[in-house]
Order: sequence, then structure tokens, then C-alpha cells
Amino acid sequence: MSYLQKGTKQFTLANLALFAAGFITFANLYLTQPLLPQFSEEYHVSPAVASLSLSVSTAVLSVSLILFGSFSEAWGRKKLMTFSIFAAAILTIALAFSPNFEILLLLRILQGFVFAGVPAIAMAYLGEEVDPSSLGTAMGLYISGNSVGGLAGRVIMGTMTHYFNWQIGMIFIGLLSLIVSAYFVWALPTSKHFTPRPLQFKALTKSLLTHLKDPGLICLFGIAFTLMGGFVTLYNYIGYKLIGPPYNLSAGIVGSIFIVYLVGTFSSAWFGSLSDKFGRQKVLMVGILIMFSGAILTLPGSLYVKIIGIVLFTFGFFGAHSIASGWVSFRAKKDKAQASSLYLFGYYFGSSIGGTTGGIFWVSWGWNGVIAFISAFLITSFTLSIILLVLGRKTKTLNDQLQY
Repeated sequence: MSYLQKGTKQFTLANLALFAAGFITFANLYLTQPLLPQFSEEYHVSPAVASLSLSVSTAVLSVSLILFGSFSEAWGRKKLMTFSIFAAAILTIALAFSPNFEILLLLRILQGFVFAGVPAIAMAYLGEEVDPSSLGTAMGLYISGNSVGGLAGRVIMGTMTHYFNWQIGMIFIGLLSLIVSAYFVWALPTSKHFTPRPLQFKALTKSLLTHLKDPGLICLFGIAFTLMGGFVTLYNYIGYKLIGPPYNLSAGIVGSIFIVYLVGTFSSAWFGSLSDKFGRQKVLMVGILIMFSGAILTLPGSLYVKIIGIVLFTFGFFGAHSIASGWVSFRAKKDKAQASSLYLFGYYFGSSIGGTTGGIFWVSWGWNGVIAFISAFLITSFTLSIILLVLGRKTKTLNDQLQY
């Protein structure tokens, strides 16, 4: 049986389908982030409680990633991804009719579970169905769908809330997601190289525990937790800062700030090329330092300086994250998919813990408290990167030395 190759119609269809699946998943995952100030006002909840509308989804997602990867080994790739995106779209429409904040959180918990279907399975599908010579291109297109979706969900919600209300925004994104989901079903070729296997939770547990015995991987999982925890915290609460005096920006303007995510598309690729020249260790540390510099620049009162700080912070995050996530695959000796799932677990769990805990600092100490909290996360990330450097110098084999 032939593999999907660049330049063929089937390759194009498969990539557009997975781009669409990634778009749906991350547009629906992050659509509540620009709405936190509205939730606080409408439901009379604190910023920390309002942030649960995102944190509960990412927390459940972090655990479900491991489960969906195993489920797909038995039940198939396309079938589970189809369930995931249709269920996510329907639940988003249901969110618009939430009678209270408690029901909204319950629906977001359910979404957190179904969201896991695409990120846990899409890369496995590509690895099985795409010719190795075309795999890099296919992976890049899929990941770009994730980033574009996350950006679109935030910007669309901010814009729709400004001109209409957030409920209309939810319905719009939900209906758009249903249409795109139908395209996914039509466009994605059926798996030709997938062989169902029985669920083996014992083997899964064993491989996960093996990864947790590697101190280098533990450091990388910790970096994922702290980087994402700090990143989500800034974006969760910057809206509260900017809609209040002296800025008094509208929800639409605040939502448009997420456009700076586009700098991450550049920094991810650029940092990857820099790591080939200067080494992962140095480039990772530079990325963390850029994040820290950006966070500090959001402290002055000038709106323009704040925006520059947000751009730098975002630039550094995506660059550092691309290095750390890629490092996991090189560090893991076997069961690389499981190692990657643990990295993603740390990534999304950090989003949940950091994103909500940051709200306590916002209420208690304002924006200075939020930046102090983020700084603590970044100092931890930097410390873990130093430990990675020490571990690298202790490594004796040539193969391991090439990882540092």
C-alpha cells in the first residue's frame, strides 16, 4: 500500500483535513480566554474563578491526551478524531445557552475530554500514512492549523463580543466548526497502514514510569509546566488590566491583541534553526530570558511599551517551547509518543494551575503581583535548563552528547 506523498491530491486533502481538525480543536479550546472580564461581570465571579472556564478544559485535556492515544490504537484514528471535533463543536453551541457559570464549567469539562482526540491522534496518523520524505511538511501544516485556530478563536470571540455578545460568538464558532468538521470527514483519507491492537494499559503504565525515571525528561516536563503556566497567566489577566483605567480598551481591541501570536510562527522556526547552530541548551535559555524581559516590559504604564513587552514575551515563549518539545523526542530512547504525551500533560496542566493561581495574585497585588508570579515560573524554567546543561556534561556517550 502506498503512502501519501507531497504533490499528490491525497496528500493535499489529508493535510487540509488535519489543518481543519487542529483549527477546530484550538479555536474552541481558547475561545473563553478573551471573555474572562465578561464572565467576571456577568456571573459576579472573581478573575481566578472566571479563569476556570479555560483551566478546567486544559486540566481534563492534559489527562485525556494519554487516554485517547491508547483508545485510538484499538478503535482507529479517523473515527476518534471525527468524534472529537463534532462533539467539541456541539458543546460550544451549548455553551451559548448556559443558564449559569456552573453549567458553563461543566460543559467546558466535557469539552476538555473531547478536545484530546485530535492532538493525541493526528501526529500518529501522519506518522503512519505519510511518506517519510514528506512527513516534515505534513507536520508543519498540522501544527500551523493549531496555532491559527487558537488565534482565530480568541480574535473572533473578542470581535463578536464587541459587536454583539459572547453568546452569539459561541454560536458562530460552533456552527463554523460543524461545517469544517464535515469537510474533515470528507477530505481525510481512510487509514491504510493502521492495524488495530488490544488496549494494553499495563504496557502503557510501564512506559510512562520509565520516562519518569529519566532526570532529563523530568526537567523538560517541568519546563513545559512552568513555561505554559506563565504564558497563560499573562494572557488570562492582561485583559483585566487593559479594559480598566487608564486604558479603558474595548473587548474587541483587547481580543485583537492576540494577533501577536503570529510572531510565534516565526520564532518557532527560527529558534529551531538556531539550535542546529548553537545547541538546544543555549537557545532554550535565551528564549526564557526573552520571555522574562517581555514580562518586565509590561510593568510600565505606557500602553505601547506594554504591547512591545507582550510581543517579546510571546516571541520568547514559542521559541523556547519549540526547543523543549522537540528535545523530548531526542531525549527519549523509546516510546517517544508516550514521552511527548507526558510533555503535553505538563504543558496543559501548567496552563490550568498557573492560569487560575495567577488570578489570586491579580486580585491581591494587581499587575505587579501577576508579573511576580510569572517571574517565579520563568526562574524555575531557567533553573531546570541549567540542570539539563549539567546532565548533558555528565553524559558520556556520543549519541547523548549530540542532544546538548
